[in-house]
Amino acid sequence: MSDVLEKLASVIESRKTQSADSSYVASLFDKGMDSILKKVGEEAAETIVAAKNDDDAQLVHETADLWFHTLVMLAARGLGPEEVLAELERRFGVSGHDEKAGRDK
Repeated sequence: MSDVLEKLASVIESRKTQSADSSYVASLFDKGMDSILKKVGEEAAETIVAAKNDDDAQLVHETADLWFHTLVMLAARGLGPEEVLAELERRFGVSGHDEKAGRDK
């Protein structure tokens, strides 16, 4: 499954240098981090609304949009899914309460 995230991250990275006129992703990068963050926020809100409804297909669709825009956000910071997956893997076997208590304040 992480293969899909890695492939998508690679495509997103390749779009950084394309013309904003020819690529949606390039247009997001061209507009800057504030626009990227706005899209992540919009997609998060749409995902929440979809989760409150009974349409599983819509929830999956909105979650895919959220993940996509989150990958764009990470790429804008020079990060990718591998860092997030490594963090999730690090948390395996650790109680959620213990993990939260161990975070830097």
